[in-house]
Amino acid sequence: MKIRTETEETKSAAKPAKGAGPLVKVAPDGDADATAGEGERLRITKAYKMYVGGAFVRSESGRYFRVASAEGVVGDADPAGVNIPRGSRKDVRDAVLVAKGAYEKWEARTPFNRGQILYRLAEVLESRAPELEGSLMRAGATAREAAREVAATVDRAVFYAGFADKVSALVASHNPVSGPHFGFSLPEAMGVVGVLAPRTPALLGLVSVILPVITGGNSCVVVASDVDPRTAVVLTECLATSDLPGGVVNVLTGYADELGPILAKHREVVALDVWSSDAALRASLERDAASSVKRVKTRELPDEAFWYDTRRGQGLGYIERTLETKTVWHPVGV
Repeated sequence: MKIRTETEETKSAAKPAKGAGPLVKVAPDGDADATAGEGERLRITKAYKMYVGGAFVRSESGRYFRVASAEGVVGDADPAGVNIPRGSRKDVRDAVLVAKGAYEKWEARTPFNRGQILYRLAEVLESRAPELEGSLMRAGATAREAAREVAATVDRAVFYAGFADKVSALVASHNPVSGPHFGFSLPEAMGVVGVLAPRTPALLGLVSVILPVITGGNSCVVVASDVDPRTAVVLTECLATSDLPGGVVNVLTGYADELGPILAKHREVVALDVWSSDAALRASLERDAASSVKRVKTRELPDEAFWYDTRRGQGLGYIERTLETKTVWHPVGV
């Protein structure tokens, strides 16, 4: 009978479980730079979840899809592939319900306060830049590409934070009328907006389509990129700590061709913003949205340079697309 030696038992115990994170050496006092033999532990792998109502949730259906990690990412806690929740019809309905409840309170806040919250988001993004860069590198970006995208993302948040309390002054108008009254046209938020985010760039593209919607006072339900949904989840962790009220932004992970039609047909969703290279999907969403008279804007995915161009990738026009104009008539005093 073979006697198992202490060395063999130690080696066996040190082997990580299938799908677990890599071994890291930890000293008894918690020093991560401990030398070999002082102690080893498995790193905790991240559980990726969707973000609905300010909480991190799994899919109601229990379904997942796999996302592979790029090769050669040093010190990464993620295994070669991770499970990402695959959103369902029920998840969309739950997210829309939460977004509708959050919309009125968010729209009632002063534009200046909304700008403060968006600026706080920029601060959080800046402070978690290394984590966001690491997530982008898991998806295959180089360190330089990841740093560039995160920097552009922070700048975009600052841009829309500055616009929050200026939109009304720029868009509103005093209408010339022939009569004893004034006519004023004022912008108002629409309500719950459904967004199909671009597949790439996963972070900058996602932020660029979310922020204009909420800057004007709307809430939104967003289907994140299925190419790199992990970075979208890290972004939602920034949203959760940025003073943004729960339910204003709700991020679902899954496939656009599954979740998009559900958003398009939902009667509580008042507008749809679609970024997709699938022409058939764009056409079908326009048809589905017509039954509830939604405001729909579909676009083919632009090249990556578009998102980094401050003249094309951002601007007042993106905010205006999810605003309605209300005209008020007021009699002139004698």
